[in-house]
Amino acid sequence: MSALTVEQVVASHKANLETLFGLTAKAFEGVEKIVELNLTASKAALSEASGHTQSVLSVKDVQELLALQSGLFQPLAEKTAAYSRHLYDIASGTGAEFTQTFEAQAADAQKKFTALVDSAAKNAPAGSESFVAIVKSSVAAANNALESVQKAVKQATEVAETNFNNVAATATSAAKPASKKR
Repeated sequence: MSALTVEQVVASHKANLETLFGLTAKAFEGVEKIVELNLTASKAALSEASGHTQSVLSVKDVQELLALQSGLFQPLAEKTAAYSRHLYDIASGTGAEFTQTFEAQAADAQKKFTALVDSAAKNAPAGSESFVAIVKSSVAAANNALESVQKAVKQATEVAETNFNNVAATATSAAKPASKKR
């Protein structure tokens, strides 16, 4: 059975640290994007509030005020949906990068562990065939379970995205009749 060398351990730690720093950088990029989105949205909201306040102050009668107010609902719903969509895109993009890195690391670890088990099986003492078979079977079952979990997570993510898109579309379309009624 082959033992790990110091160089292999150091290389493994180095690779793990590079992955950690890479993921940390991606997390910060996601946070930066969210901060930028929030600043942009805040500036736009402040500007629109100022413009709306000026418009309200120049209203001459109640009818004009009602018309002004009713004109706010549709754009507000669309902007809220757009903001939510952008936020979701940032979060899902960052999450996808994390998932991709995790899957690559998991695949590499599985490959190395399987190679280790195969190497151990080749060098196992006589009479241990049944134990080796159980270990190999357990490794295969664990790999299948991990693949099943990864597929389930991908499916859940797709369902969540579809539901998010449906809710955003419904909210936007529901605001259209509400703004026209006023």
